[in-house]
Amino acid sequence: MLSRFSAVNRCLTLLALCSSAAVQALELPLPPPGEDVVGQVQVIKAKYEDTFADLGTANDLGYLEMVAANPGVDPWLPGEGTEVILPTRYVLPPGPREGIVINLAEYRLYYFPKGQNVVHTFPLGIGREGWGSPLGVGRVTVKTPNPAWYPPKSIREEHAADGDILPTVVPPGPDNPLGPYKMTLSFPGYLIHGSNKKFGIGMRVSHGCFRMLNHNVLELADMVPVGTPVRILNEPYKFGVSGGKVYLEAHAPLDDEGDPSVVDKHTAVINALLKRDELSGLRLDWEMVREVVAAEDGMPVPIAAQTESVVANSDNPF
Repeated sequence: MLSRFSAVNRCLTLLALCSSAAVQALELPLPPPGEDVVGQVQVIKAKYEDTFADLGTANDLGYLEMVAANPGVDPWLPGEGTEVILPTRYVLPPGPREGIVINLAEYRLYYFPKGQNVVHTFPLGIGREGWGSPLGVGRVTVKTPNPAWYPPKSIREEHAADGDILPTVVPPGPDNPLGPYKMTLSFPGYLIHGSNKKFGIGMRVSHGCFRMLNHNVLELADMVPVGTPVRILNEPYKFGVSGGKVYLEAHAPLDDEGDPSVVDKHTAVINALLKRDELSGLRLDWEMVREVVAAEDGMPVPIAAQTESVVANSDNPF
């Protein structure tokens, strides 16, 4: 059997031949019914001045997903001519493909516009330690261009403890931490918004809200009507089907507060698999599963063929 490295490297070897420029906003056609994988991994050659933060901004990717996909590459100085992987292939999140779906574990938002056979996907900054982002089902309640920011008392107190006295209101403009747009959610106190900072997208940086690149939040706001459903998940292990193969995409687990988790990965993987009833009778390559889970690089890797119909039971060696 192919090792995880061989399986990924074979795909990248083919894709590198046709990847020569930064991708545009990630609008991807939905797969056929019964399939779950969208996009393609890409490879570019870094320029001398490139950093992962810059490449992420240019390609709608977050900082941590760039780091995970490129182990051993210096994120602040990849080096002229270094091949850099752009992890722009995704197993779609489980559940209905409608409205906005946020997966905390991958620091990513998916938007499924009604009546269109596409998905738009964007990187997110999420709640940092002690300021977890919520889980559950809600909706977009208000859309506000050029918002003012009224820092909550808790945030003013936090800043004051560090000697930074915040005003009671920050007007719209380049110093406003909400950026050029905010979308208020039905989760009390939580927003999807832009930023006045260049760094931090795709990381745990916010006070629980969902922070986007400014060009991304403007693009999303232009598409999303008030009332759009919002479903927030925490799924580090996503199983999906594409072209007769079963794929696994693995991310570093977070707990329900958005903090790094010490979850039993074996149990978490099995639980994620059990949510997919149609995959319950397949023979999985458990050695590959172990490698994918250990790597946590966010790239879908084939772990079974749909034709291999032997039950994957609790006696697996994972």
